[in-house]
Amino acid sequence: MAGGGGGGGGGLSLLGPAPPMWYHRDLSRAAAEELLARAGRDGSFLVRDSESVSGAYALCVLFQKHVHTYRILPDEEGFLAVQTSQGVQPKRFKTLPELVSLYLQPSQGLVTTLLYPVDREETAVTDDRDYSDGEDEKPPLPPRFASTSTSPGPDTPTDSAPAANGLSTISHEYLKGSYALDLEAVKQGACSLPHLNKTLVASCKRLNGEVDKVLSGLEILSKVFDQQSAFMVSKMIQQSVTQGGDQELENLVTKLAVLKDLLSSIEKKALKALQDMSLSSPCSPPPLSMRHSKAIPVQAFEVKLDVYLAELTKIGKSQKYTLSVDVEGGRLVVMKKVKDSQEDWTTFTHDKIRQLIKSQRVQNKLGIVFEKEKDKSQRKDFVFASAKKREAFCQLLQLMKNKHSNQDEPDMISIFIGTWNMGSVPSPKSVASWVLCRGLGKTLDEMAVTIPHDLYVFGTQENSVCDREWVESLRAVLKEQTELDYKPIAVQTLWNIKIAVLVKPEHENRISHVGMSSVKTGIANTLGNKGAVGVSFMFNGTSFGFVNCHLTSGNEKIARRNQNYLDILRLLSLGDRQLSSFDISLRFTHLFWLGDLNYRLDMDIQEILNYINRKEFEPLLKVDQLNLEREKNKVFLRFAEEEISFPPTYRYERGSRDTYVWQKQKATGMRTNVPSWCDRILWKSYPETHIVCNSYGCTDDLVTSDHSPVFATFEVGVTSQFVSKKGLPKSSEQAYIEFETIEAIVKTASRTKFFIEFYSTCLEEFKKSYENDSQSSDNINFLRVGWSNKQLTTLKPLLSEIEYLQDQHLLLTVKSLDGYESYGECVLALKSMIGSTAQQFHTYLSHRGEETGNIRGSMRVRVPSERMGTRERLYEWISVDKDETGGPKGKSTIVSRVGHEYVKPSVVRKTLGELGKVSEEGERISKEETAARPKQDALDTDPSISKNSYNNPAYYILEGVPNQSAAALPPELLPSPTSTNPQAAKVPPPLAGARTKPPSASSGPAHLRRPMAAPPVRAISEEGSPEDDGGVCVVGAQGGGVGGTVGNTLNRPPPDFPPPPLPKGALDPRPLYPDLAEVRIPSS
Repeated sequence: MAGGGGGGGGGLSLLGPAPPMWYHRDLSRAAAEELLARAGRDGSFLVRDSESVSGAYALCVLFQKHVHTYRILPDEEGFLAVQTSQGVQPKRFKTLPELVSLYLQPSQGLVTTLLYPVDREETAVTDDRDYSDGEDEKPPLPPRFASTSTSPGPDTPTDSAPAANGLSTISHEYLKGSYALDLEAVKQGACSLPHLNKTLVASCKRLNGEVDKVLSGLEILSKVFDQQSAFMVSKMIQQSVTQGGDQELENLVTKLAVLKDLLSSIEKKALKALQDMSLSSPCSPPPLSMRHSKAIPVQAFEVKLDVYLAELTKIGKSQKYTLSVDVEGGRLVVMKKVKDSQEDWTTFTHDKIRQLIKSQRVQNKLGIVFEKEKDKSQRKDFVFASAKKREAFCQLLQLMKNKHSNQDEPDMISIFIGTWNMGSVPSPKSVASWVLCRGLGKTLDEMAVTIPHDLYVFGTQENSVCDREWVESLRAVLKEQTELDYKPIAVQTLWNIKIAVLVKPEHENRISHVGMSSVKTGIANTLGNKGAVGVSFMFNGTSFGFVNCHLTSGNEKIARRNQNYLDILRLLSLGDRQLSSFDISLRFTHLFWLGDLNYRLDMDIQEILNYINRKEFEPLLKVDQLNLEREKNKVFLRFAEEEISFPPTYRYERGSRDTYVWQKQKATGMRTNVPSWCDRILWKSYPETHIVCNSYGCTDDLVTSDHSPVFATFEVGVTSQFVSKKGLPKSSEQAYIEFETIEAIVKTASRTKFFIEFYSTCLEEFKKSYENDSQSSDNINFLRVGWSNKQLTTLKPLLSEIEYLQDQHLLLTVKSLDGYESYGECVLALKSMIGSTAQQFHTYLSHRGEETGNIRGSMRVRVPSERMGTRERLYEWISVDKDETGGPKGKSTIVSRVGHEYVKPSVVRKTLGELGKVSEEGERISKEETAARPKQDALDTDPSISKNSYNNPAYYILEGVPNQSAAALPPELLPSPTSTNPQAAKVPPPLAGARTKPPSASSGPAHLRRPMAAPPVRAISEEGSPEDDGGVCVVGAQGGGVGGTVGNTLNRPPPDFPPPPLPKGALDPRPLYPDLAEVRIPSS
């Protein structure tokens, strides 16, 4: 069945001979609203692909400044029809132009006649021409295999494309040809389907071989531990040699059954055998992964005791100490130097060190709490030689605690991430400085560089080395530096863009659900010279995503780079398939984005060189295109990046790091490539998770490319696969997630109704709320929707232990009731919601990379007293001194752990400026750090106003800002007034005073109450349920109006919630992620 969904155009049979100009392919809902707003005339329309149903379309019509959306669905025969009420016979059409031509006539059931088509904006071909910045004038030819994926184990290549192994082709060939032969045979009385059998045998040929390999590998184990299965296994292996013909499929089914029985029993039998052996063997050899690990030597730190001036007279002036960390022995020796070269020392075992407390004000100061006697402790504050020394000391102590912990699973892991544009030449023999984070910027202390990381992620661009050779060279470097055999868990390649993930051997079994994908964004989005590769997996109970990209080059191609990012965000297929409503920035506990992003510096070349020579990077960071675009929320919404303290990594003279080569002669003339921070590493984590960036810099000794390799290391909290010691909860011990109210502001000119979907790993399946029971709008661009307690579902987590629940998160998506399209998504942490009283939450909504509003509410997580036991995590063992004020220059890692702020009732009526601070407390960057980025002029004059995207009318409406506060705001921050007089924007809009009035049936625009002549077909708009219009034929009236009859509708979903069942084959689990744009619909 041909369709229009799937990101870029349906079958030509449905679109006619050529796609009409009013068909906008995979244009996003938000961008469609913007185009209609520009058109500005009632009856303006366009058609786009549906965001919720693959193969379906959405007809968008502008009427009285509101956008009304109708779904066009294909039926089983491929005919198209506008979705109608149940029981109403729809009109069917062969093509989309035929359908639209009907609704160009009056009184056909839409809110208005289609009058003015809005044509799509064709992109100039020259804008897509993106040649490499390397020495070649043309993009490099792809390697033999344009996109490859490698997962653990020999000879197991996979590909992100669903039909990579050709099985889909085999099935299609049968349905097109041999199917008819089998049908004819059955008509003549045949009892078998020889052609289907042949197809199945061909499809399973590879599976047959894999099963034989597995059985052969297990044959020896079965002979040792499971003699009963051994005979059957040997028999199956012998039969596989002689089998053929009709028996081949039957034998495969038998082998699978034997394999299932063997795998389910052999572990138990092997365990019993080993337990019997252990009675006669008192000691066992160490695990293989531990035998060859490099022993960490004892490290000594020279420190001074930090004391008050008044205490110096009591204890003397000499306060020099040496702190010696013995990781292997699990001891900390505190040695004090006294007179006559004598030493006074005390030894503390790992379990006697209760806590480390970092000073936030003094970066090289650390408090250590020691256990002296039972229930008694003593704190001593030490000043290290530098902040880097303090961090190294903390890392060593954490490693010691982890090594000697009685926990089976780690609470925290360390991750190395590197990105390097290799310039299409092989790397030098050793890249040790890269993996050891040696070079410029924020680097690790020498005492910490040799500590092996748990995960190594290498992203490369213009890497001409073949996959196997590249991975082996990385393993060799890691083996040389750590004496460990790191295991590759995933390698993904798109042309010369590669990502490789290697893990410590001891963690190999903790990795699961490995996924890989790639996206092309090169010329016309069909060439892979630019694009992205990605890898995702679970580390025990924590999900990780890694994206390595190479974006469009050229100083002036900012918009193209932004679009590359958005394309990758919506098209990269990674993570849990159930989370298709969420883009990849919300699918993972931790998402890391690295690569040659190619954003440049907007400054004269000579000024740039002068600043670099003086090592003054702050003025350059103010004109960094990536920072500027992030400030505008165009890309990397709510991602974090560590402070940059190293010189631009591009474009160096090859063979040296002393000279930037910024001019290149091309056929079109001289091209300037100013020195820039093209190579970056960013991340985005769920709220209230632990992540700290310990280093971010570049090497200064790898000179084969015109780019320098960039590195970053992270300390990341992880969760284990929780096993309840008390079993599944009884009804009296069940935990509950309860919502009192939820209110959202959604950026849209539509007036549809909404429901909320809740997703979490702690829920058995996703849950839905009922439709919103309040709705109003004080601004044409935004809609306020609310749910009371009776509309919200109580959620029951799978497990009720607080130790489990405090690590869980809840994903919410606000969807239109009839259109089933998402208008915004967010994530909430359950940790701060646990308690007997409801807690406030307040966070932002986003959809496909764009901020689309915000959401707040009140909820609680009730945990029964029997399930309240918990323990301290290793990363909680280090804290920040709460009594000290001020902070370091750069990003505060403690603040960055919180992704959304819980707004207390006492502050929800503050002014917009104050609310901006409250709402963004978790994301806020310290004043010193933001000085490195350009500030908007309007915000420089008033520091009380939040500088981020909370400066839009949505937040003004949600928080109910008092009139006197609103009057002081800049005009651009106020909701659009009804008057066209520019001075009117400076006074509070008249709607602000009316917000406290209860909704009534008479409120709202007149067109929502005005009946029209009865149409022959009543089409369902995505603006509401047909039951609500009281027989009125205007589809726009369905849904009750703005702040009007919505509040009076029945508080239950319609009979078909969500909409009526779709035709067979219309649903596609793969989401569409169209382009993005802001919605600006004028109010007059």
